[in-house]
Amino acid sequence: MRTHKLGELRKGDVGKTVTLAGWVHRRRDHGGLIFIDLRDRFGLTQAVFDPKDSLNAFEPAKDLRSEWVIQIEGTVRERGEGLTNPKLKTGEIEILVTKLTILSQAKTPPFSIADEMIDVHEEKRLKFRYLDIRRGSVAKNLLLRDQAFQMIRHFMAKHQFVDITTPLLGRSTPEGSRDYLVPSRIHPGNFYALPQSPQLYKQLLMISGMDRYYQIAPCLRDEDLRSDRQPEFTQLDLEMSFSDPEELISLMEELFVDLFNSLADAKVCSPFKRMSYQECFERYGTDRPDLRFGMELVRVTDIAKDSQFSIFVDQITSGAVVKGLKVEGGSELSRKEIDKYTSFVGQFGIQGLAWMKMKEGALTSSIVKFFSEEQQKTLIERFDIQENDLIFMICFEEKRANIVLDHLRRKIAHDRGLIEEKKFAFLWVTDFPMFEYSEEQKRVIAVHHPFSMPHPDDLSFMEQEPLKVRSVAYDLVLNGYELGGGSQRIHDEGVQKRVFDVLQLSKEQAQEQFGFFLEALSYGTPPHLGIAFGLDRVAMLLCGTDHIRDVIAFPKTQRATDLMTSAPSAVAPEQLAELKIEMTNREAWTPELS
Repeated sequence: MRTHKLGELRKGDVGKTVTLAGWVHRRRDHGGLIFIDLRDRFGLTQAVFDPKDSLNAFEPAKDLRSEWVIQIEGTVRERGEGLTNPKLKTGEIEILVTKLTILSQAKTPPFSIADEMIDVHEEKRLKFRYLDIRRGSVAKNLLLRDQAFQMIRHFMAKHQFVDITTPLLGRSTPEGSRDYLVPSRIHPGNFYALPQSPQLYKQLLMISGMDRYYQIAPCLRDEDLRSDRQPEFTQLDLEMSFSDPEELISLMEELFVDLFNSLADAKVCSPFKRMSYQECFERYGTDRPDLRFGMELVRVTDIAKDSQFSIFVDQITSGAVVKGLKVEGGSELSRKEIDKYTSFVGQFGIQGLAWMKMKEGALTSSIVKFFSEEQQKTLIERFDIQENDLIFMICFEEKRANIVLDHLRRKIAHDRGLIEEKKFAFLWVTDFPMFEYSEEQKRVIAVHHPFSMPHPDDLSFMEQEPLKVRSVAYDLVLNGYELGGGSQRIHDEGVQKRVFDVLQLSKEQAQEQFGFFLEALSYGTPPHLGIAFGLDRVAMLLCGTDHIRDVIAFPKTQRATDLMTSAPSAVAPEQLAELKIEMTNREAWTPELS
C-alpha cells in the first residue's frame, strides 16, 4: 500500500519513485496545478498534480475533498526556490503524482480537521472522537502516553518486576468507592464486581512467592466525577516482598525522574521533598499541595483570641481556628478585587474574609483597631509581612478553614501568575492517619484500606485511641495532583484482626467479605508493600494539559456517559430475562446524553 510514511521523505530521496497513502489534509488549485497535502500519523507530504505529467491522475484530482483517503504513486522532486516549508519535516520536497487511487470518500466533517485552532465544543469533540483524534493534539498526547508506558515497562523489567494480569471479574469487597457490578447469567442473583484496583490479587501474588509484581491495570470506580477523574482509568500497580518504604520510594523516584526529564523536557532531581500528612494540612490546608509557589498558611488563633475583634473571639470560643496567608505585594489589590475573593470563599460557607495591608510600615484595614500594637507586631512577625504585602485571615472550624484556604491560595496564585507552568514539584506525603471517624456511618473507618500496616510506634493506641494511629502509608503528589499512593501491608494475622476489631468488623463479617484472603494470610506471608499510580493523570501532566480527557482515547463525560456510542444504554428485555433481572420504571434508567 505504501513505500514510505508521510513524515519520512527528505531531500536525499529526490528522484525516487514512491507510493504513499493517507488522508487529504488540504487541496489547493494554483494556475492549472493541483496541490494536495497528504496526512497520516507520521506527518504531511505535499503532492502535485500537473496536467502535463500526471496524465490520468489530474482529472480525478479535481474531485478530491478533505478527509478522502487516497493512494498516490509518483516521483520525489525538490521544491522550487523559495517554496520550501521549514515548518514541515518534508518541507524541502514534493511528490509529482503519476497515479491516483481513491480508497475512500468522506462526508464533510462536523468540524475542521485541518485547522485545529478553530474552537469546537467538547460535546461535539467527544461525539466524533475518532475525528477529533485526527486533528492532531489528542493523537500527540496518545503517542506521548505510549512512550511513557514503554519506558515504564522497560524500567519494571530492568528491576525484576513480573507483569501479571489479574482478573477483571471478581468479588465485590468494600474498598472505599462504589463497585461497578456485573450480573452473572450462570449464577442468577449473584454479581461480579469490576476491579477498583487489583489490591487483594497483588497481595495474594506476594503470598504466592512472585516477589515483585507489576501491571498497567484497568480499574473502574462508580463515583462522582471531577474534571481530573474518569469512571475507568489506568493504574501502574506494583507490589514487592521483603522490602521497605525507602527502597520503594527510591525506585519510584528513579522512574519519575526518567519519565519527566525524558518526555516533559523537565529538570527533575531526586530525592523528592517529603512532608507528613499533618504538616501538609498545617502549611497548605491539603494533603496534595502545589509547591510551585509559596503562600504557606499561618495559624494565628492564639493572637486572635486575645484581640478585641469579637467576630473572631466568639467563634474561637466555639472551637474555631484562625488561619491565613500572605500575598506578597498584595496591597495593590483594590477593594473591589478583595470583595471578589470574599465572594469566592463565600461559596464554601465562609461569611467573611479579614484582611490587612502593610503601608508605610504599619498595618491598615478596618479591623486593625481591634488588635493591640503588640498583637499587630506579632502578626507582622508570624506572617513575615513586608512593605506592600497583604494578609487574608479566616475563622472557622479547622477542616473547613483548611479546605477554603487551599482553594483561595491556588486561586490567588493563578490570578497573579505565580505558577511556573514548566516546573514539576514532586512531594512524598507520609504518616497518614490509619483511621478516621465517619459522621455518616457513625463509626471509625479506614482512611486508605484495612490492609495498610499501622505504624509500629502507634500500636498501643489501637484499641483505646484509634484516631491517634498512623499508617505506614505514602502518597506521591505533583503540582497539586495526587499521582498515587501505597503502603506497607499487614502480613501478621494478629495485627489484621486488631484492625478489623477497630473497624467493628465481626469475625463473621470479616469471613464473609475477606475469608479467602484471611485464609491465604495463614499460610506464611512475607512482609510486602506496594503502590499504585494513576497513569492517566501522569500522562496529563507530561502532556501539559489540565484535562484528563485529553490523554484518553475514548473518555466519558463528567456524567460518565459516552457520547459517541450513547453508553450506558437500555438493553433488550431478552437479555434481562436471561440474567433473571426485572426492571422497574425502565424509563428512569435511560441516560440524558445531551
